[in-house]
Amino acid sequence: MLTLIEDAFERFLNDDDGQPVVMLNLLRFQEDGGRERYAQYLAVATPIVARFGAEIVYVGNGLPALSAEPGQAWDAVALVRYPNRRAFADMAMDADYRDKAAPMREAALAEAVLQPLRTASS
Repeated sequence: MLTLIEDAFERFLNDDDGQPVVMLNLLRFQEDGGRERYAQYLAVATPIVARFGAEIVYVGNGLPALSAEPGQAWDAVALVRYPNRRAFADMAMDADYRDKAAPMREAALAEAVLQPLRTASS
């Protein structure tokens, strides 16, 4: 389940500089069909995300980690670029996303990390 850290999310929005933000999604799938359910989630989520000016930039499967502590290898990663932080927040609170896509994502994942990124020069 995606659990937003409330204080971090509030700071994330308050510090919005209007610049694009990329969300790094580190994904660990449920063992029984999680990968397939995540593909279904992407099919539903992609047009919703696009309504907020965002785009899924990359989705890739993880290979065995070359350097990691136990438990730090991920099944897949996804990069989603949003025009700004507010667009991400608006998408996350959108009824279609919340009611249709988010439950699919939750059912697909055993664990996930959502890490906002910005260009190093920003």
